[in-house]
Amino acid sequence: MNELPILSILLILPVIGILLLTFISSNSESDVNLKQTALWVSFLNFIISLVVLFNFNQLDPNFQFVEKYYWLSDTISYQVGVDGISILFVVLTTFLVPICILASYNNIKFSMKEYLIAFLALETFMIGVFISMDLILFYLFFEGGLIPMFLIIGIWGGERRIYSTFKFFLYTLAGSVFMLLAVIFMYWEVGTSSIPVLLQHEFSYNNQIILWLAFFASFVVKIPMWPFHTWLPDAHVEAPTAGSVILAGVLLKLAGYGFIRFSITMFPDASHYFAPMIYALSIIAIIFTSLIALVQEDMKKLIAYSSVAHMGFVTLGIFTFTIQGIEGAIIQMISHGIVSAALFLCVGVVYDRIHTREIERYGGLVNRMPLYSFSFMIFILASLGLPGTSGFVGEFLVLLSIFSVNTYFAVFATTGVVLAATYSLWLYRKIIFGQLIKDDLKDILDLSFREIVIFVPLILLTIGIGIYPIPILEIIEPSSQLTLEIIDGKMN
Repeated sequence: MNELPILSILLILPVIGILLLTFISSNSESDVNLKQTALWVSFLNFIISLVVLFNFNQLDPNFQFVEKYYWLSDTISYQVGVDGISILFVVLTTFLVPICILASYNNIKFSMKEYLIAFLALETFMIGVFISMDLILFYLFFEGGLIPMFLIIGIWGGERRIYSTFKFFLYTLAGSVFMLLAVIFMYWEVGTSSIPVLLQHEFSYNNQIILWLAFFASFVVKIPMWPFHTWLPDAHVEAPTAGSVILAGVLLKLAGYGFIRFSITMFPDASHYFAPMIYALSIIAIIFTSLIALVQEDMKKLIAYSSVAHMGFVTLGIFTFTIQGIEGAIIQMISHGIVSAALFLCVGVVYDRIHTREIERYGGLVNRMPLYSFSFMIFILASLGLPGTSGFVGEFLVLLSIFSVNTYFAVFATTGVVLAATYSLWLYRKIIFGQLIKDDLKDILDLSFREIVIFVPLILLTIGIGIYPIPILEIIEPSSQLTLEIIDGKMN
C-alpha cells in the first residue's frame, strides 16, 4: 500500500471530477448527470480515504504513506503524508463532501455545474491542508480554500451574501498575511520548508514569540476565537446549506489542526508564554458566545455562535499541553464536524420547505415530522455534550485536562456546558414541541428518502463515537504522545 501514491490520488480525484463536469453541458436536463458525477467522484474519494484509514498503522506515531517529489527546488518539495492527528480529518473531509452534494440536490436553482466544481475544488484544498508535509505547500492549500468558499457564499448565498463573503474573505486573508511572512522567515532560517525538519528545529525564544504571533494572527480568525469571530455568523446565515455544513464541519478545523501541528510543537516556549491568554480568550468565547446564542432569532446564527463556543473547548485543550487535552481537542473537532454539520442540515430541511429560518415561525413539528424530530434531538443532545454522544467525549477530556492546569478555568469552562444545554434545549422546544398552529406547517412533510440517507450515517457516528471512542483514541494517541515528546524535548 505504501508503494501506491494513494494520498496524491485523494488530491487528484476531485480534480478529475472537475474535468468530467466541464464536459457535461449545463441545463435543466443534464443537471442530474452533473449531480451524479460529482456525487460518485466524492463518494469514491471517501472509499479511498477509508482504505488509507484501514491500512494505517496505529502503533506508528510518525507520518505514513509519505510521498516526496522535488517541486520548486530541492528544499521546497511536494511532500505529503498522514499521521494519527491528520488521518481522521482527511476521512471527515471526504465523508462530508458527498453529504454536501447530496444535500444540494434540490436547493441550488442555477449554475449547478459551477457550484459542484467549487465544492470539488474545495475538497482538494481541504485534503491538501491535512496531508501537507511541506510548510509552503500547507500555506498554498490553506489559503487556496478561501477561493471556492468565497464563490459558494457570494454566488449561491442569501440576500446579504456579498457583504458576508467579502467579510469572510478579508478577515481570513488579513490574518494569513502575517503567517506568510512567518513562513518565509522560517524558510530562510532553517533552509527548508519540510515540516518534519522544522518540527525538530529549535528557534530562539524571541523568534518563537514573533513567529507564534504571526501564526496566531491567521489561526485566531480561522477557528475563530473571540473577538475575531464576527464573520462566522454572517457567513453561516448567508451561505447555502451545504456551504454552512462544510464551513462548520471542516474549515473551522484547519486552524485547530494548525495550532497542534505548528504553534505548540514548533514554538513551545512561546505557546507556554501565551497559554494564559489563550485560556482567557477561550473562556470568554465559551461564555460570551453562549449568552449571545440565547437571544438569537435565526436558527443558523444560534448554531454559528454555538460553534464559536465549541471551538473554545478545542483551544483550551490544545494549550494544556497534556495528552488528555490534545486528544480531547481532536475528538471535539471531529465530533463538532459531524454534529454541527448535521444541525445545519436540520435547518436546511425545514428551510427548504418553509423558506424561513426564524425560530418563532416554527412549533409543533413533532406532530408532522417524527423522523425529523428524532434526528434533530440526537444532534441537539450531542451538541450540549450529553453522555453517550460524541460531544461528551471531547468536552470531558478537555475539562479533565484544564482542571489539572487551573481549577478556576475549569469551573468557568463548565458553565459553558450548562449554557449550551440552555440554548440547545430552548431551540429544540421552540421548533419541535408546542401546538401546531401555523397554517403552512400543517401540511409539512417529514424526511424524504434522500434526507434519511444523509442523516442515518451522521446519527450512527454521533452515537457510536459517544458509546465507544476507543478506536479513535487508539489512532490519535501515539502521534499526540510524540507531539508532547517534541515539546518536552525543546523545553528542556
